Amino acid sequence: MNAIPTLSIIIVSWNVRDYLRACLNSIQQTVPTDFAYEVIVVDSASSDSTLEMLHTEFGWVQVLAQDRNIGFTKGNNVGLKAAKGRYLMLLNPDTEVFDQTLVQMTRCLDQHPEVGIVGPHTLNTDGSHQSTRRRFPTMGTAFFESTWLQPYAPRRILDHYYARELPDDAVFPVDWVQGSALMVRREVYEQIGPLDEGYVMYYEELDWCKRASQAGWKALYLGTFKITHHGGKSSEQVFDSRVIHFQQSKLRYFGKFHGWLAAAGLRLFLIEMYVQEIILQSVKWLIGSKRRLRVKLLRSDWKALLALAGFPGMIKG
Repeated sequence: MNAIPTLSIIIVSWNVRDYLRACLNSIQQTVPTDFAYEVIVVDSASSDSTLEMLHTEFGWVQVLAQDRNIGFTKGNNVGLKAAKGRYLMLLNPDTEVFDQTLVQMTRCLDQHPEVGIVGPHTLNTDGSHQSTRRRFPTMGTAFFESTWLQPYAPRRILDHYYARELPDDAVFPVDWVQGSALMVRREVYEQIGPLDEGYVMYYEELDWCKRASQAGWKALYLGTFKITHHGGKSSEQVFDSRVIHFQQSKLRYFGKFHGWLAAAGLRLFLIEMYVQEIILQSVKWLIGSKRRLRVKLLRSDWKALLALAGFPGMIKG
């Protein structure tokens, strides 16, 4: 490979050895041998023989082994700092790329100098469409999206946020694309800096795309080039923590870009939401409805409530 590769692919991995193997194989099988690229795997102290697999099967991959789980955001920043490519790709370990997708994404950036970020058409494991393109969220989005009010949201709010009126297999500008498969110009990274490590997971790519947009860069959804994303295989190992991180990240984002007053109102709303959810799950437990599930949900809701209320020290494992 050339000293300065066209593309650096950064993969943050934690206990997903078999998915990571499939991901790396798909890259090796679909990227032409004359295309200059590097793959950097940042492993967050996996305990499932990931490092042994990388050593024996993928000697061409640069491995940055960490001594603890440093999280998705910091892990990507470790990889970004080590990357040498003109283009930088954040890619989840539970993805598989289709033929020519990565090469075509770089060519799109070559052809559109005003575009700083691109994301591909993402499919679920069963081949159905996975929504990964978005418009920037409004305060209306904050109160409806991923809360108990979502089923009651005015359709126009979430349709606008998810860009549902746009075809899945077309190319068009968007505000941001999800970090499961996101390619960025080095110039963007050098101008706006790394991911904000105040987000442990969730919202970090939204924040990045927002800063890129504020700096004058455009984002593009490439519906003609595809990947498969099996979805959440690392985060599902920490069910309770991911709920806490999602809500804390939401508050951080809206505090940064909409002001402290908006974030304070959102925090109060989320606290009330979790109180109501705890009451509801407790009633269902009392009447004997799926008690094992209720215990799991109650534990998660209590941890989220304590974190939102400012009592993280009371959260037990």
